[in-house]
Amino acid sequence: MPLIARLRAYAAEMFGAPALPLDAEAEQHLAAAALLVHVARVDGTLAAVERDRLARLLTHRFAPNEAQAKALIERAISFDDETRDVAELVEMIGRDLPEEERRGLLGLAWAVAAADGQVHEFEDDLVWRVGQLLGFDDAAITATRAVALAGLPAQQVPAR
Repeated sequence: MPLIARLRAYAAEMFGAPALPLDAEAEQHLAAAALLVHVARVDGTLAAVERDRLARLLTHRFAPNEAQAKALIERAISFDDETRDVAELVEMIGRDLPEEERRGLLGLAWAVAAADGQVHEFEDDLVWRVGQLLGFDDAAITATRAVALAGLPAQQVPAR
């Protein structure tokens, strides 16, 4: 089933309404939240500290308040469960977004990966791949990573 069709079916299931098309902005927000959930769960769990960080990061960026951010996280968890690959999520977000927005999303992904105070190698590898899928070269990914992880001690970040 195509990704857009799954989104529409999911909206119908969640809200008990006919499957109405989601607007492009809602699709992008759900895909971005699902991408961040995927990063948080790459180790197999969504820890409380990661869930809290996600809620703070999504508030005001994709949701007007914390309650709606938490609801978005729940929808994103379900959507991530139904998505085969992060490439699908990045495709929904779109490479045609302005560079600043794509770079901001990449920074958010590293912030989520660092929620527990350490970026594990598999988290770093996943976020690096997300950066490539968002259309960045290695130099741009390295620069975004350095800014996003500036507060972490060097021993808490894998060497690149």
